[in-house]
Amino acid sequence: MKGKSGTLPSNSALNGDLSEKLEQANRQLLQSEKMAAIGQLAAGVAHEINNPVGYVHSNLQTLRHYLSDIFRLTDAVNSANSLDDLRQILKSIDYEFLRQDLEELLVESREGIDRVKTIIAALRDFSHTEDEEFRYANLHQGIDTTLNVVNNELKYKAEVVKDFGELPEIQCIISQINQVSMNLLVNAAHAIEENGLIVIRTWCENDFVFMEFADNGRGIEPASLNRIFEPFFTTKPVGKGTGLGLSLSFNIIEKHHGEITVASTPGKGTTFRIRLPIEQPGGSGDE
Repeated sequence: MKGKSGTLPSNSALNGDLSEKLEQANRQLLQSEKMAAIGQLAAGVAHEINNPVGYVHSNLQTLRHYLSDIFRLTDAVNSANSLDDLRQILKSIDYEFLRQDLEELLVESREGIDRVKTIIAALRDFSHTEDEEFRYANLHQGIDTTLNVVNNELKYKAEVVKDFGELPEIQCIISQINQVSMNLLVNAAHAIEENGLIVIRTWCENDFVFMEFADNGRGIEPASLNRIFEPFFTTKPVGKGTGLGLSLSFNIIEKHHGEITVASTPGKGTTFRIRLPIEQPGGSGDE
């Protein structure tokens, strides 16, 4: 009986399989780092959500008492012997104050709920595993989304100043660019002891857009400056970082055919500058 001879896969097929596996591993690593970063920010994010939820809950308790007074007034419309009786009830419940405070209570509660919705939407954007397609996106909107996620990490450390120029929408994977922004903002916060300043600048030159994240924190020593984009290298204390944030940020910017550079002076601060093309070569981000 004649057996069938097997055929070995070609080198191109092997390379294709390897490339696909590497790309899949990279996607998984990016997602893991993203979730790890959010996990480290979890306490702050929980506080950001709990704060507005807390005063909305308090306002509802106040609203309950106000409604009780209002119902006492409306019930008296049918049972009161005279207008003087109704006026007496109005006076006893301090109706004018109640009316004014009700309006303020509802406005404050609406703002609280909107704040929670904004934070949840930002978290959804960060935790979402996108399809890796390059689409035109607004970088300023992405930065604002990122600031909503890391707000609690920043607000006790530094004032954030946005110096935004006129930018066109650019071709990118916006969730990955947001991840880079998050890494740089959290690093800036960790570099500042207290009462610092973080400046986010954007501008456009020719076919490129630029983002700059500058802080006046402790800076980076020259011996470490050349290694900060290495995987697992970190100057943070144990538990403050994975050592992958800047390495993955470098890879994301490289994938976008861009460039990320850093300048730092110990004791004075650090500036990260990102350059990104408005359009990807060939209309996509694929190599």
